[in-house]
Amino acid sequence: MATKPKPVFKSLQRKLWWRRWSISPARMTIKNHLPWPLRVLVIAVVLGLSAAIAMWTYDLGRSFTGFKPAATAEQVLALQAQVTEVSEERDRFQTTVNAAESQLNIERSLQAQLNRQIKTLESENVKLKDDLSFFESLLPTNTGAEGISIRRFKVEMAEPAQLRYRLLLMQGGKLVSDFTGNYQLVVTLVQEGKSAMMTFPKSDATDKFKLSFKHYQRVEGVLALPEGATVKSVQIKVLERGAMRAQQSANL
Repeated sequence: MATKPKPVFKSLQRKLWWRRWSISPARMTIKNHLPWPLRVLVIAVVLGLSAAIAMWTYDLGRSFTGFKPAATAEQVLALQAQVTEVSEERDRFQTTVNAAESQLNIERSLQAQLNRQIKTLESENVKLKDDLSFFESLLPTNTGAEGISIRRFKVEMAEPAQLRYRLLLMQGGKLVSDFTGNYQLVVTLVQEGKSAMMTFPKSDATDKFKLSFKHYQRVEGVLALPEGATVKSVQIKVLERGAMRAQQSANL
């Protein structure tokens, strides 16, 4: 009894027969293999092109927004030129101002000197007028009344606590001898709401109040007063050996 072939064996025979008489080619896989230096070169070229495209895009965007490098450099140069011009103009103005200040200081100094000279001349003018009046008063001395007389007695406040006085003493008559004596000042004032009197000279300053003349003597001086005192009047007395020869008062 013959044995029948198994189905698996028949299937294998069929596949082998089909492959033998089939015209379809066998499967192949083709791999493109590049050397590594060439790969590096290709990568570098790609990166360079990418960077160039990025820079071109950046510059294009700046040109659209108005921030061109060339324009910015021109603006910087223009601004630097303006700053230089302004600095030079400022220096010129500063020089002019310094010269004007120096001239102003000189003029102020000259003005102060002129003011001092004017005050000095005014003071000298007042003294000259007083001297003229004094000498005019001397003219009738020989024919005037005999005795001591007080001429042009003036008082004024020199400072808040200083009193200045001036007077001319004359001795009239045809036959006169030298007069020797002293004078005394009595100041009436108000201090702290109360009336008071002060007599000059003090005991330690009698020598400054002595008199010695034949026809005339000019007298002037300054009295020191208490702070805050208000002078009402001043009286002068001319004394000879304790006897009063003449007196006169002046009010402020």
